[in-house]
Amino acid sequence: MRYGIMFDSSKPIDKMIEGCRALAAAGFDTLWCTQIFGYDALTLLAVLGREVPEIGLGTAVIPVYPRHPVMLGGQALTVQAATGGRLQLGVGLSHQVVIENVFGQSFDRPARYMAEYLELLMPVVRGEVAGFKGEVLSGSTFGPLAIPGSTPPPVLVAALGSRMLELAGQKADGTATWMTGPATIADHIVPEIRAAASAAGRPAPRVAVGLPVCVTADVDGARRQAADTFSIYGTLPSYRAMLDREKVDGPADVAIVGDEDVVAAALARLADAGATEFIGTPFGSREDQSRTVAALSAIARG
Repeated sequence: MRYGIMFDSSKPIDKMIEGCRALAAAGFDTLWCTQIFGYDALTLLAVLGREVPEIGLGTAVIPVYPRHPVMLGGQALTVQAATGGRLQLGVGLSHQVVIENVFGQSFDRPARYMAEYLELLMPVVRGEVAGFKGEVLSGSTFGPLAIPGSTPPPVLVAALGSRMLELAGQKADGTATWMTGPATIADHIVPEIRAAASAAGRPAPRVAVGLPVCVTADVDGARRQAADTFSIYGTLPSYRAMLDREKVDGPADVAIVGDEDVVAAALARLADAGATEFIGTPFGSREDQSRTVAALSAIARG
């Protein structure tokens, strides 16, 4: 299992460059950023990738609704050209409350939307001619996009339900999860996506597992903070379904909290469950976050 870290993308760019250089020096395999209500993730990774060499880069995840797949594919290939092919492109549906209220688009039959989206996105990022006409999406590139120096990035689809896992296994290169506990990874995510990939004759899929992490002596306090900081994820239907499957009350129960040994054991359990990459999101006090990064760094260095 590889080890990545979600960096703080709320800072000024110069501060982020400084912080990401430190994380790269600490031995992490990948740096990940979100696409929510801040920087454009792919533009940011193109900048950071030029300033911070060698380490892998990833988006977890970019909502597919606002961007046509040919446009997103062109952006991803541009990042590949700028960074020497270090991107993992994580994409997802986002949530009804975001898509309908922020972007003013319909969230009707989201799995259908993703299925059609991948019909265009995957050939674009593979340097092929893309042409597709579906119920809600269509497009044609007439030829491959002309982006010298680009290589196909792995595409990870944020997939939690069975239909989305099937799509991710059949059409993409894997999945990136969030707020999904180890039992659900082992018993649901990994077997379903692997079965879909195998049935489609595709290679074993990547499974990048994202969870909050806090190395601390104050376990109860950290869990209370997790319950507050990540409370929204207990109310969004896709994450709520995974928490229910894990048989836990909320996000605080799947956050990895404890000392260095507890965290190491939790990550070993995820590796045993079939995760191919861990994406840690440090939280807690400044001291606890520093301790968390140090602990994850030690694990990443082996």
